[in-house]
Amino acid sequence: MKHYHKIDSIFKRDPETNFKTFLLGEYSQPEFEYLTNCEWVFTEKVDGTNIVVHFDEDGMPLFGGRTKKSEIPGFLMDELRGMFSVSPEMAGLTLYGEGYGKKIQKVGSLYLDGHSFVLFDVLSGDVWLERENVVDIAGFLGINVVPIVGSGTINEAVEFVKRGFNSTWGDFVAEGLVIRPEVELRSRRGGRIISKIKHKDFNNG
Repeated sequence: MKHYHKIDSIFKRDPETNFKTFLLGEYSQPEFEYLTNCEWVFTEKVDGTNIVVHFDEDGMPLFGGRTKKSEIPGFLMDELRGMFSVSPEMAGLTLYGEGYGKKIQKVGSLYLDGHSFVLFDVLSGDVWLERENVVDIAGFLGINVVPIVGSGTINEAVEFVKRGFNSTWGDFVAEGLVIRPEVELRSRRGGRIISKIKHKDFNNG
């Protein structure tokens, strides 16, 4: 089971503030700076816990967290087992999403009084599936996929998050955005070009 990769923030963090604030304009990756004026797709970042669902060769779902040592709370595991069953059609696929809801992070109950899972990526072998395929898989399994809330340049994404926007899940400020180029890209070291922008990083968290 492959756990989800780290997502870098857009900018480097300032060591003089114990890395609590950004060095605005100093990009954490050269690719971000190069692509800053390209069109990026913005999806809402959900404040929950990272969940991996891997379907083995028989289509049996296996569950994991952000790392090998991560433990999924029992109440969330019960929910996951109810959402995912043996699906031979899914054999070999790895789904990545966020477990969210009551007792998951401080704001969990704002999303949902119960618990659920929302999909944001699917890996097939070494290939990340395109958004339309991720949506199709979510539809087949009867689960939700993170919503697209906008598109634009990196600077437009930063300003959008700074201002704050209401979550798709209710009348509260969303945690932020996950942004990626319209076309899946990789860095020269093979890492995905994808980033996150959090509202609290610009608003004294």
